[in-house]
Amino acid sequence: MGSLNKVLLIGRLGKDPEERSTAGGTRVSTFSLATDTLRGNNGDKTTEGHRVVAYGKIAEICNQYLRKGRLVFIEGSLQTRSWEKPAGEKHFMTEIVANRLQFLEYPNKDGTTKPMEAAEEESAEPF
Repeated sequence: MGSLNKVLLIGRLGKDPEERSTAGGTRVSTFSLATDTLRGNNGDKTTEGHRVVAYGKIAEICNQYLRKGRLVFIEGSLQTRSWEKPAGEKHFMTEIVANRLQFLEYPNKDGTTKPMEAAEEESAEPF
């Protein structure tokens, strides 16, 4: 039997994306995504932070359009990297490598946002 490494998240950006390029010139975007989970009988809300990284064209879109607080859908896979510091300490980082992105809110000119459904309904109206 094969294996599967797939992550689906809907959440809000914790901060604006950080933009950089690899040594080979590939665009990279990294950002945090906060998701909420209801737990227990009394519905306690737990917020989880996820580190997301995107490459290439998706990174360009993230860097251009995403901002802190924006609601997005991310599809990707988990990746764990490890490295050793000079003192011999081993460190690990798990992140989601995004391969699909969908905006769930539409930005208004005044900086506020509205759900994409409302924006789609507005654009469907005749002019």
